[in-house]
Amino acid sequence: MTPDDLSRALSGLVDALIERRGGATGDGGLTVGEITFERPKNRDHGDWASNIALRLAKPLGASPRDIATELAEGLTAVDGIANVDVAGPGFLNIRLEAGAAGVLAQTIVDAGESYGTGDALAGLVVNLEYVSANPTGPLHLGHTRWAALGDALARVLRAAGAQVSTEFYINDAGNQMDTFGRSVIAAAKGEPTPEGGYVGAYIGDLARVVLEREPKLLDLDDEAAVDVAREIAYATQLAEIQNSLSLFNVEFDEWFSERTLHAPGPDGRSSVDLAVDRLRLQGHVYDDDDAIWVRTTDFGDDKDRVIRRGNGVYTYFAADAAYYLDKGDRGFPHKIYLLGADHHGYVHRLKALAGAAGDDPERDIEVLIGQLVSINGAKLSKRAGNIIELDDLREWLGTDALRYSLARYPADSPLTLDPEILTKRTNDNPVFYVQYAHARTCAVARNAASVGLDRSVFEPALLDHETESALLGALQEFPRIVAQAAGLREPHRIARYAEELAGLYHRWYDNRRVLPFGDESIGAVHHTRLWLNDATGQVLRNALGLLGVSAPERM
Repeated sequence: MTPDDLSRALSGLVDALIERRGGATGDGGLTVGEITFERPKNRDHGDWASNIALRLAKPLGASPRDIATELAEGLTAVDGIANVDVAGPGFLNIRLEAGAAGVLAQTIVDAGESYGTGDALAGLVVNLEYVSANPTGPLHLGHTRWAALGDALARVLRAAGAQVSTEFYINDAGNQMDTFGRSVIAAAKGEPTPEGGYVGAYIGDLARVVLEREPKLLDLDDEAAVDVAREIAYATQLAEIQNSLSLFNVEFDEWFSERTLHAPGPDGRSSVDLAVDRLRLQGHVYDDDDAIWVRTTDFGDDKDRVIRRGNGVYTYFAADAAYYLDKGDRGFPHKIYLLGADHHGYVHRLKALAGAAGDDPERDIEVLIGQLVSINGAKLSKRAGNIIELDDLREWLGTDALRYSLARYPADSPLTLDPEILTKRTNDNPVFYVQYAHARTCAVARNAASVGLDRSVFEPALLDHETESALLGALQEFPRIVAQAAGLREPHRIARYAEELAGLYHRWYDNRRVLPFGDESIGAVHHTRLWLNDATGQVLRNALGLLGVSAPERM
């Protein structure tokens, strides 16, 4: 019996109770989806608890304990429910029969990779943008965190039924690209880095690549040389960024070039030009002091924004506007931006932009701000000089440990990672703890197969030990945790759940044997416990997959 089964049973009882008390459905009638259950922290209080009686008391003008008592009588008659107690001011504590709870093990094994997925966000079409680093240098520690969080969020949203397209916005237009080109040319000539230019050994590496591909580079005039150097270095650096992310198990559906927004269309006008016209048609653009402004203060921004200066040059805000509109034109009514800690000012700006475009700033756009991350003892990149590179981190700590640790905390929490813990093969290391639990389920399954023990028999009522009740209860929670993590945009909830599940599995393993002991013959209880073992392994595998972390079979 699942929480959905309980909700359906309780929903019918609620409707009947309201009718008996002379109320209308609007006085307290709830849909199945609105009737929720929680796992009691103290397992002595049962398998599930509900506060539905407290929610109904006011609209029905009745004591919550009286309502709870009536509902408890009805629930006790439902197949699969062992007993129902009324606690405190009117909480319902529900205990399931062992067989009703145990059947979940078979359900999970049969569902396989699909267990945990659902339709909570069905119909939601999302463009999720994250990382979006300048292609002028290697990815650093901050980018690493956004990569881990963004990819995990995309996986969780999809598991909850949303249609998600992930996107990397390539900031390949503007002055920084010319500065990048001049920095590479200076390195190629053996000259000092120009003022405000890019430094680090990687610039020298790029200069050598440019000279290999264009041996006559230094014979060109300065402007032509910068153009050639910029383009070759840009393509080389972008390929490195893409490779770094791929090795980190992060793939994007779309790599969107900012340059395309400035490129002239068939009529000679760019997407940026057209964006200004479209915002003007919405009534939020005005002219003042020879400049063109967007009245973003109408939507909570702290000041209006210049979209084109008096000299005819567009601002960065113009590209932001064109990019936002382009996302909608490509069929994405909902946009999620995952930005770094130094982008707090973008929140009001982007929401105001959504409003100026005719969208709902509270519905159609989300801006998630991640906080800073540091790693004790991490060394600055030898190539870049002033950053900690993603590639160095991955080689040092491993993709799994790094991804899991970065996705284990809310995006808005400052984070310091301890490499001494992350490299340990002990239970102090959270990712090891979860992966080891999965590997243990695989070892049990292999050992079972070696003695001829399989899943040919399943008698769920035999799963009656307290550790089995606790483990089944946690397994039952997984679909709700996934839906909650997706709805709140908090993939760290998956990691914390996996750790709890791993702990419950280890305790069950210590108390109940799957394989027969000594000369004991294989019985129905051993076959049935194998179902529970394999169900747990499947859920651990599914949870780790949502975080982009592997589930090793041996450790």
